[in-house]
Amino acid sequence: MTLTHFPSSEFSIETSSRPTSDGDREKILSKPGFGKYFTDHMVAIDWTLDKGWNEPRIIPYGPLMLDPASLVLHYAQAIFEGLKAYQHADGSIWAFRPELNAARFAKSAERLGLPELPKELFLQSIQQLVCADSKWLSQTPETSLYLRPFMIADESFLGVRGAEKVAFYVIASPAGPYFENGVSSIPIWVSAHHTRAARGGTGYAKCAGNYAGSLAPLQEARKNGCAQVLFLDAQHGQFLEELGGMNIFIVYKDGSLATPALSDSILAGVTRQSIIEIAKADGRSVDERQIGLEEVRTGLANGDMTELFACGTAAVLFPISILKSHNFTCSIPNAEAAKVSLSLRQKLTDIQYGRVKMSSNWMHKLHDLTTH
Repeated sequence: MTLTHFPSSEFSIETSSRPTSDGDREKILSKPGFGKYFTDHMVAIDWTLDKGWNEPRIIPYGPLMLDPASLVLHYAQAIFEGLKAYQHADGSIWAFRPELNAARFAKSAERLGLPELPKELFLQSIQQLVCADSKWLSQTPETSLYLRPFMIADESFLGVRGAEKVAFYVIASPAGPYFENGVSSIPIWVSAHHTRAARGGTGYAKCAGNYAGSLAPLQEARKNGCAQVLFLDAQHGQFLEELGGMNIFIVYKDGSLATPALSDSILAGVTRQSIIEIAKADGRSVDERQIGLEEVRTGLANGDMTELFACGTAAVLFPISILKSHNFTCSIPNAEAAKVSLSLRQKLTDIQYGRVKMSSNWMHKLHDLTTH
């Protein structure tokens, strides 16, 4: 599906006077890592209470000018999204289900008292940036262009209220595998003393504060040899919710799946939803429900549960090798094999990179060889 065009004449374009050289860009693209390098341009759009959204533009990538009294610096009125653009074999560039990101962005904005960005403007923003920086994509396996739309309250005011002046940006970063060791199983730390979100809070919103609160537990996890943190529910401290930046799934010995049901304390992941739909299309049942930690430990011990995996836009999908906390270590046998998990990952990436066509309109064309 080709994206509906927001009139391009409304986007002014300022081309970078110091773009990355072809040689330097090729060197970066040969081993981009994740979130380390950025393309030559970015999108910027302003919003004010009296004008609404105005002045959409492509500008050279560079530092932001923020007043020290900007509301975002004091009250964390900031939301963001994460999605990827993929280059297919014919050179065309596609986004994966960006309308879901646009809808979630609007929901996050509502929760934080920020203005809603129209879906068409969200979609056209990523298209404009990808067209401007299309040279930053390659067909190297497991690479993509990670797109980071974000909105901040940049009004200079110290009173506690919703901002009357807001800025929306999109930046782009060439991306390789999220973890340095590529696609392999990862150990997970189960946080016993920290929770990510509580009912009635901001857990379902993709807001900066949620991620800030996950960083101390992540440091604890890494001190204990783990790559990510699994958070439990705030009320009981017994039920699985999500990782710091990924949703979690269980695979049973019969090939069926289970994942924590969405609530206002769990982010509705685009990858999560896609995995559910792919699994069901593959004939697997998927149970979205409350899942207890003790249930998981017992299921792994008696063989009823055979795999665990985590998924998200940045990391895609990774098998889990160990669940670990202060008072237990639970290993998942043959985690590297993870037949079901890796099969689902392959089906997902085959769609994203255009190796398999779907009847559903999941892929949206952003740029092709005839676009200039």
